[in-house]
Amino acid sequence: MKRFLVIVFFLASAAGLSAAGDLQLEFNRDGYIKVYRGAESGVATGNHGTLLDRDGRIVAAFHVIAVDDAESIARVDFPPGADRNEVMPQVETARLEGLPVRFSPEESQFYFRILNRGKKSGASAGMKGEIYVGNTLAGIFRVVGVEEDYAVAMVTNTAANVDFRHADSGKFQGYVEQVIGGTGFVHLTLKNAVMLLIGLFFIYLGVAKDYEPLLLVPIGFGILIGNIPLPLQLFNSISVYMIDPQTHQYVFNTTTNSVMGLIYFGVRSGLFPPLIFLGIGAMTDFSALLSNPRAVLLGAAAQMGIFITFISALKLGFSPANAAAIGIIGGADGPTAIFLSSKLAPSLIGPIAIAAYSYMAMVPIIQPPIMKLLTSKKERLIRMQPGRKVKKIEKILFPVVGVIVTTLVAPGAIPLLGMLFFGNLLKESGVTTRLAKTASNSLIDIATILLGLAVGASTSAEVFLNNKSILIFVLGVISFGVATACGLLFAKLMNLVSKRKINPLIGAAGVSAVPDSARVVHNLGREEDPDNYLLQHAMGPNVAGVIGSAIAAGVFLGIF
Repeated sequence: MKRFLVIVFFLASAAGLSAAGDLQLEFNRDGYIKVYRGAESGVATGNHGTLLDRDGRIVAAFHVIAVDDAESIARVDFPPGADRNEVMPQVETARLEGLPVRFSPEESQFYFRILNRGKKSGASAGMKGEIYVGNTLAGIFRVVGVEEDYAVAMVTNTAANVDFRHADSGKFQGYVEQVIGGTGFVHLTLKNAVMLLIGLFFIYLGVAKDYEPLLLVPIGFGILIGNIPLPLQLFNSISVYMIDPQTHQYVFNTTTNSVMGLIYFGVRSGLFPPLIFLGIGAMTDFSALLSNPRAVLLGAAAQMGIFITFISALKLGFSPANAAAIGIIGGADGPTAIFLSSKLAPSLIGPIAIAAYSYMAMVPIIQPPIMKLLTSKKERLIRMQPGRKVKKIEKILFPVVGVIVTTLVAPGAIPLLGMLFFGNLLKESGVTTRLAKTASNSLIDIATILLGLAVGASTSAEVFLNNKSILIFVLGVISFGVATACGLLFAKLMNLVSKRKINPLIGAAGVSAVPDSARVVHNLGREEDPDNYLLQHAMGPNVAGVIGSAIAAGVFLGIF
């Protein structure tokens, strides 16, 4: 087996060396059109036709150079001295061998001549190869037609960060080269390897450490998918990204032939986050908040981390819209962070989403040191009085009143808060049990799977590993830490002015990581006093934090 692989690679290398850079290219000379008649209609290579203006005057001629079953490609023969950019706008109709035909102009910039590679040299339509700018791969081409002294080729795939129109050499590829060049091994880089390790680490945290497995496992697996290096000929048809042929930069894949691009549309359009909020609403019991309305203040205080990080990001040179999207990480609410970044900072969705979900998963690691630092043992031992029993009518009215009040404050949060409160109404009304079960089980699970996988796949090493991503991660952890501290300190402040003491630990639950943050508060309280049960008390600020971060996102969306 090893000998076979060695022979294959040797043959591929030998074939590549023998043809590398031996093709002479000529761009920006001809014009081309697509004729919507092919071999089935009797069209053949070499057929001639004319292009006419609206008055029926001939402005140019053409001849067919490539024929498919239903379509043909023709090269336009312009009059001597004529400029194709002036002639083509005049064309209204076309005739092929005297018969009218439908046609459309081709983007001629993608066509070029391969000199001295015509019929005499044995060139044939369908041959493939690569073009280079210096030693840098600029694109992949396919021969579409062959004249006597030259071949006509079309660039089918363009490389990133290099203008294929400046290509100065090229080479044909044999089948062996195409097969080997189509594997991921050939294109594997150190950056890809780093991201693959990060994906494995996320999966490890989810499976072995049970840190947010419902999030980290899909995201981690998505990172693996997104960082399997794709050959250029497959990139635009598989990846979340595509290479823009005009700017030669990576952009989100807006074509309809990329499966991952279609899945990522749910992230890019902001579709998945509201569906997740619907499920969260259908699962959440707001009794803890209704029985202790003061918890709203703690949830609001924790959102200070969002605005402090927003200001910090501005100071570091981020645009106001990007800074707002980064700041929302402090809410520790992944769906909200994704929703806002999809609207304000689409190019930063990947690092923002990964940062938000990473810190959500690491709540048990990040929060306890801050909680212990800012509270005394005496404060951590405070026992809180049980909340009052919440009536059924209160639970039903809360989502109705809540959606009206919160969305009047921040209309931009309607997609999130509207779905959150709608899901809660399905749960509490008692008459839509089937809908509530669907929202809280199947629907949220499907949305979570697709969102996690798509977000992970968007972390392609070529796009993700840069200085901005590092800054976002640093700002994210600062934001999360500040949010935790603000909730704790505000709880201590409330104790100074209130007769009914509250355990300051529950202030840390004001971030939106439901229910992990409340669980961390509960566990830390029991470390000091095994009989002190803080979970129900902490859930009040926790769910208030979900509402607060969504309102903050709505405010940012309204401003920017």
